[in-house]
Amino acid sequence: MPMSLEEYQIAQMYMVMKMQQQNTSSSEGVEVLENRPLEDDVFGQCQYTSKVYRLQSKAPTWLTTFAPADALIMQEEAWNAYPRCKTVIKCPYFTKFSLTVETIHRADNGQSENVHGLTKEQLAARQIEFIDIASAESDYWSYVIGSNSVDFCKFKSSRTGRGPLMDGWQDTCKPVMTAYKLVTVDAPYWGFGYRLEQAILAGERALFLESHRNCFAWIDEWFGMSMQQIRELELQSDFSLNKKIGKPTVMTTSEDFDQKLPLENEDAQGKRFQPKPEKHELVVDT
Repeated sequence: MPMSLEEYQIAQMYMVMKMQQQNTSSSEGVEVLENRPLEDDVFGQCQYTSKVYRLQSKAPTWLTTFAPADALIMQEEAWNAYPRCKTVIKCPYFTKFSLTVETIHRADNGQSENVHGLTKEQLAARQIEFIDIASAESDYWSYVIGSNSVDFCKFKSSRTGRGPLMDGWQDTCKPVMTAYKLVTVDAPYWGFGYRLEQAILAGERALFLESHRNCFAWIDEWFGMSMQQIRELELQSDFSLNKKIGKPTVMTTSEDFDQKLPLENEDAQGKRFQPKPEKHELVVDT
């Protein structure tokens, strides 16, 4: 990604909010059950979220031949201890199914080896894919998830001057960072389990590509936001999502978030800086 680690944290949160808004209606989309700071035994201080995804319209045709429409209702738990994050997704209909995404973010151009500390057996089974946000796909899952029309070979950010992204941009771009994602899927069902696993992996890859393309395409919308500003937008977005889908909102207040955040005029290392007096809002296309 053509941004710093600190910038990506804001970009990723903004992207998640905006894509959730774009894909939520009264009949399907995202319901936020919990969004709160947590002191976790494994991750330490982190942001915990619990969500329900209703994705009925996105089910492949072959799956709908034997599974009901609510088979693609997914339950997600996530622990965000940036730059380390973990997401676990389960499906009430397929009770043995599980999808785990573990992410480590580093300020490099994607050349680090075994950042997740896998064993020899795990490394032997691992398949590696490099996802270039300057590329675009036209397969089934890209169609289902959606694809923005930005041509990064021509795109240039008006606020940062970054872009366009030409061939080999990862080796020359500064700043640059990489999200290393370890995706583990298990669907132990005779007859269709392997096909379901492959479909989920293809869907995750398409989602990774589109969401990270959006992170950069929307840079002029989120650039300059502070963590406090993005958390306040997140609260507003969660309330709006649940209102759209007709569900009650269960979460903490912005004051609870503030207790877990650095002071407005300090960065993560406690260094002083001058906050920007800008007003930010979530820009949702209609």
